[in-house]
Amino acid sequence: MGGHNLEVGRRGESLAAEEYERRGYRVLSRNWRDGRSGELDLVLARERDRLLVVCEVKSRSSVRYGLPVEAVDHRKQRRLRQLTHAFLAAHDVRPSSIRFDVASVLAGEVEILEAAF
Repeated sequence: MGGHNLEVGRRGESLAAEEYERRGYRVLSRNWRDGRSGELDLVLARERDRLLVVCEVKSRSSVRYGLPVEAVDHRKQRRLRQLTHAFLAAHDVRPSSIRFDVASVLAGEVEILEAAF
């Protein structure tokens, strides 16, 4: 990933994390890697109902290559589910439920699609 894209991605993750915190979520992990198959951008918890949220953040500076949310295809969804199992096995987290969200960050504006898949 080029320097500009990396910067856009990091900024998007920060904006998404801030939005979740405003909504009452706690960030458990950012950019968690299992060492083999990828990374979870944001792992969050909502304490009141023991909800675990895994959020894939997709950032774009324009729609030239499509909407950010369109980049989360079925292969990516499958990989995120597998990584979530690895995260749970590696941490002492016992959620009552798990939700997969996609945060779409376009030109600095955050839109969170809850239960995206």
